[in-house]
Amino acid sequence: MSTEVFVHYAQLYILIAITLVSGITALVALVHAAITRPDAFTAVDAQSKTFWVAVLAVSAVVIFLIQATFGFGLMFFLAAVTAVLVYVVDVRVRVDDVLGRSWFRKNA
Repeated sequence: MSTEVFVHYAQLYILIAITLVSGITALVALVHAAITRPDAFTAVDAQSKTFWVAVLAVSAVVIFLIQATFGFGLMFFLAAVTAVLVYVVDVRVRVDDVLGRSWFRKNA
């Protein structure tokens, strides 16, 4: 196996791994947003629950259908991953603080 072929397959497998991890993260974030009370979003001055559920649903579709199936549309893939990360890192943390939930965190 030449170096060129090895690098090509390494890039392919890394992209598949990133797609799977980001897709699973999008689905988990979508479930979290769907089961959270609507008033928690307004309590933390975030967009509405409907907005976040719609954004996360579209992001999951973009990640799985466009990237995983067709393999093109890197700009859409990056936008979808960015939306998921904004929810997971910012909105979910603030919503969980308001509701008193601690997912994967220890409360002091």
